[in-house]
Amino acid sequence: MTTTDHPYPVKLGGVTGSPYTRKMRAVLRYRRIPYQWVPRNSQWDDFAEVPVEIIPVLALPEPDGTYPTAMVDSSPQIMVLEQWQTGRSVVPTDPVVAFVDHLIEDYGDEWCTKMMFHYRWNRHHPAGINMAAQLLPLMQGLQVPEQTRQTMGKMFADRQIRRTALVGCTDENLPIVEASYRRLLGLLDRHLTEHPFVLGQRPGRGDFGIFGQFTQLTGWDPDAVALAVAEGPRCVVWTQWMDDMGWWEVDGDEGWFDRDGLASTVHELLAEIGRTYAPFMVANADAIRSGADEVTVEIDGHPYRQGPFPYQEKCLRWLDDAYQALSADDRAAVDRLLAGTGCEQLVAGA
Repeated sequence: MTTTDHPYPVKLGGVTGSPYTRKMRAVLRYRRIPYQWVPRNSQWDDFAEVPVEIIPVLALPEPDGTYPTAMVDSSPQIMVLEQWQTGRSVVPTDPVVAFVDHLIEDYGDEWCTKMMFHYRWNRHHPAGINMAAQLLPLMQGLQVPEQTRQTMGKMFADRQIRRTALVGCTDENLPIVEASYRRLLGLLDRHLTEHPFVLGQRPGRGDFGIFGQFTQLTGWDPDAVALAVAEGPRCVVWTQWMDDMGWWEVDGDEGWFDRDGLASTVHELLAEIGRTYAPFMVANADAIRSGADEVTVEIDGHPYRQGPFPYQEKCLRWLDDAYQALSADDRAAVDRLLAGTGCEQLVAGA
């Protein structure tokens, strides 16, 4: 399909303070898919009911221009859009590189989000808490009454601060989360000295996964922004560019790294993913399956604890499904790429 096959735009609902919303809006912009932006829970929000009240919300038009259904969850949304419109794909054509891209996207969505949540809601970063409480209520509309804005901001901040233990952003886990953010800044900054995107000359799912969290970390939360400017200045500008890459030209399906020619910094990124995200995801899945009430695992030499998170167990199963769907030769190629990075444990039971 091409853009001209669709006389009506897709609809995207969310708020700019949401990393996943920014992720999906950037995908639409890069792929040059016409869309209508709708602030979620505002007077303009007319989306159909969704199964879970999370953002962003995506609705595709019927031929008559109506939007009877809507969906949530950015990763499936990306893949639905791949079927909706061809061209300027964000999925590498080589299935081995596509698996790596999937893994990097999930790292952005499920581990880098801990960095974002930490710098916004952990008590050690009061500037982030204050900024979010002041501004997030206004994202439903600038005409929110002042008393309502203040009340909503306090309620939202109190709720999110209480959730820090659930998502692993506790004082005990602080050294792990903050160190992983600083390593990622340095690693990606070095990568960007040679390459415009994670997997070559065009953005993939992994770029947008990291980008979503970086919209907040490098452009919103004060303490995280200061670190980014000091330790990853290219990450700051890359994030600003990634917000709208509709101008970036690509040649058909070309532009991805070859499976045997991944940049050395991509291998370093896989090792970073294996150092943090991988042991957490495996321990979380084990806790879910055993019925444990706490995830306990050593990450980077430190004890890490949080409540089990069922959605992330589902993400690990999706990754395993993608691995299982590969041919035997492609699985062997993936195994060679992951060997020694720590990421091999993600598919060890496959």
